Amino acid sequence: MKFVDQVLIEARSGDGGRGCVSFRREKFVEMGGPDGGDGGRGGDIYFVVDPSLTTLLDFRYQRHHRAKNGMPGLGKDMHGRGGGDLFLNVPQGTLVFDDETGEQLLDLTTAGDQVLFLKGGIGGRGNARFKTSRNRAPRHAQPGMPGEVRQLRLELKLLADVGLIGLPNAGKSTLISVISAAKPKISDYPFTTLVPNLGVVDLGDRTMVVADIPGLIEGASEGHGLGTRFLRHVERTDLFLHLIDLSLLQTGDPVENFDLINRELARYDAKLASKPQLVVFNKIDIPEVKEQAEELRVDFIARGHEVFFISAVTREGVKALVQVAATRLEESRLPESDLAEGDYDPLS
Repeated sequence: MKFVDQVLIEARSGDGGRGCVSFRREKFVEMGGPDGGDGGRGGDIYFVVDPSLTTLLDFRYQRHHRAKNGMPGLGKDMHGRGGGDLFLNVPQGTLVFDDETGEQLLDLTTAGDQVLFLKGGIGGRGNARFKTSRNRAPRHAQPGMPGEVRQLRLELKLLADVGLIGLPNAGKSTLISVISAAKPKISDYPFTTLVPNLGVVDLGDRTMVVADIPGLIEGASEGHGLGTRFLRHVERTDLFLHLIDLSLLQTGDPVENFDLINRELARYDAKLASKPQLVVFNKIDIPEVKEQAEELRVDFIARGHEVFFISAVTREGVKALVQVAATRLEESRLPESDLAEGDYDPLS
């Protein structure tokens, strides 16, 4: 399924039905009087958070969304039927903006939520409503009120517990395919992954949602590479696994690469750089890099980081990494007062 995380749509609630002008005319009934019914109310528009959805693709192909109009009133005091409501299903993490003003209107994060967004127009009153002692035969009725219309921008920010970050080809896609049922495209060239991938990690008594975020390179916060298109998907994560490719030890500086990614996160949003990170050296199965990798471990530990050696291909060290990530994730969500001294050692 194609991943779409930003769309423009028009939403319009239903118009109210017009009231009816009618008079009762029956044999043997003198001066029957007005009997025009009211128009029906226009349909409302709701947003529904559907956890089975992961993309806004459906909105790409259908831009205009309109609820049903109310039916007009009829004679014999019959009111018009109300217009059917319209339910727009969206993925968890969808933001709704007014496209004209840029104002954020909704943040839809809870599965199953059903939010009334636009109310339908009120139906017009029929002439029976206007009968008085002075005006016993009113010949006018109200038109229905128009519904509301908004030009909207929908943006999706993936809801994940853990974000996989790092330069292209660091092994993020391979890792998420190993620890979950996700099946991303994997190859040995940069930018293999062009969309974020979500994977659910089974921890036995609970699950952990992991997102593979593509396109992080130097200048990503300014639009380079895949740019800011996918940076917003890391905003909701609580923990980062920062993958570093050990196969590039001969041609690159892992420390500089690590700092580069963190600079881009900070430039995009200062809060991102302050999120907890586990440093993950991938491709430890390459024999010639082990000695240098041990030296790097010391450097990163001295900087206050937890360091893990793994091979996403052979799965060496992966199980231990997942267990620690789950523990750190729980700790990151606890209030500071609930963490006793000694509960968390960044060098453990």
